[in-house]
Amino acid sequence: MAEKLKSAEMTPGPGFMIRNNFPRPPKEVIEGYAEFETADVSDSLNRLYAMNGEIRNLSNDKDLLGPALTVKLYPGDNLMIHKTLDIAKPGDVVVVDCSGAMTNAVFGDLVANKATYRGIAGFIIDGLIRDLPGVQETGMPVYARGVTPFGPLHRGPGEINTPISCGGVVVHPGDIIKADKTGIAVVPRDYGSEILERLRASKARQAAYVEDVKRGIFSNAWVEDQLRSTGCAFND
Repeated sequence: MAEKLKSAEMTPGPGFMIRNNFPRPPKEVIEGYAEFETADVSDSLNRLYAMNGEIRNLSNDKDLLGPALTVKLYPGDNLMIHKTLDIAKPGDVVVVDCSGAMTNAVFGDLVANKATYRGIAGFIIDGLIRDLPGVQETGMPVYARGVTPFGPLHRGPGEINTPISCGGVVVHPGDIIKADKTGIAVVPRDYGSEILERLRASKARQAAYVEDVKRGIFSNAWVEDQLRSTGCAFND
């Protein structure tokens, strides 16, 4: 007699695979972003690499900076987050795609404690967490959309270190994650040095302009020019 088909059987490959290693940007490039705010980093990327503002630091007020280790979860399951504890290197930022699920928490105090012990810099989670007091106790920055006591399963499938979607931005393993009180910016790994040079080149000019604005030394004529150049109607 033929066996009943197992429609929920997991098979290796897309949707159920792990990549242990990926190239990380040079340490001096990553550390270079510490002197800039996420708003400046986002502007330097043409404003297209900032995550949804609903993802915020729920555990403390610490900034977060490091190379992305990416995780894609099956809705309501966090087995692959547990596996990142064996794969991450000290200083990595674990970035989690929850496949749009907003029912279960996928992160809690036990994972936070284990991750702290392994030297993981922090987590960016496009979903929910729980055990907030215990997570806060670790001192680890954890950015997420909210909290719930509803816990996850640990069965899979899922992926580690493949391209994911988090907060509306495609994140690849090794991209540079910069997070602070303003939000979260993602710098594509291959452009890390170029964007950093661009930020440093404009830093002095931008600082001088801000100081002038604070002293009331500025012109707003560009707004009028922009409106008229695009045909805006002006009425009394």
